Amino acid sequence: MRKALTTTVERTFEDYKLARHLFGERGAHLKTLEKAFGVQITARGNQVMITGDAVDTELARRAVEELYGLLKAGYTLYPSDVEYAARVLAENPEANLREIFLDTVFVTSGRKVITPKGLAQKRYIEAIRHYDIVFGVGPAGTGKTYLAMAMAISFLMRGEVSRIVLVRPAVEAGEKLGFLPGDLVEKVNPYLRPLYDALYDMLPFDKASRLLQKGVIEVAPLAFMRGRTLNEAFIILDEAQNTTSDQMKMFLTRMGFGSRAVITGDITQIDLPEPKKSGLVEAVELLREVEGIAFVFFTKKDVVRHPLVQRIIEAYEKKEASGEG
Repeated sequence: MRKALTTTVERTFEDYKLARHLFGERGAHLKTLEKAFGVQITARGNQVMITGDAVDTELARRAVEELYGLLKAGYTLYPSDVEYAARVLAENPEANLREIFLDTVFVTSGRKVITPKGLAQKRYIEAIRHYDIVFGVGPAGTGKTYLAMAMAISFLMRGEVSRIVLVRPAVEAGEKLGFLPGDLVEKVNPYLRPLYDALYDMLPFDKASRLLQKGVIEVAPLAFMRGRTLNEAFIILDEAQNTTSDQMKMFLTRMGFGSRAVITGDITQIDLPEPKKSGLVEAVELLREVEGIAFVFFTKKDVVRHPLVQRIIEAYEKKEASGEG
């Protein structure tokens, strides 16, 4: 087998301070790129030398140049961004990192800028901008609910909708609702906690609380949607894989004038008792060709949580593929 030719490219950055940010603390960002592309990167002052296989070297060169371009545009570069950028370019060498990372979805109360972290997330937010109903389907950690929440708040702040309705099915998983203390609202509240967490991560606590008290933002179990028509609302249905066929149909027909809906779920994590079919699975089958509805599918490659999450998903997929358990 012929050994791949080794090549070396050099790149000098005019702004020394930005170059140091690009390299990362003790060269941490460059080490991430080395590992991602299988190359050797050496930094001296404001210059880098990249050595490796010609194809890998070119990808690494693209990465450092595009990341430097992000810094010049005022983007704050975090270690996770370097990992996501390498993943994007490995998946699609022609991808434009500026178009992805500089697409600001929302700026949180802590001045944290929420942007897409990959091609799938970019397609997702573009779909939400242009379609009234969007399905985001894929594994945990791909940003489906978080980005939908950011888009909802962004729409509300710009006056494009008058309220946000956050919905989740309350599926009993190991503990009967009837055994839990409190009234119905208190019983289902634990199921809605992830939506509250995302909300409070984006808005100041007092502002979020006021909007909740006024009903501008409503967090409710899916059962509370029956019989309602929601006008000028941004509606998010989370954990949609745990809806039944009837529940999904009921939810989708709640939309009124000026409303839009985002439905998120992971069809590999269905908690419905047999033999009930997931409403999300059925909706994907029935509505794929319906005009005005967009579907965005995420995979384990799109996971933006701790790197271990992606490896955990892969381990479980291997188990399921082998027929164990």
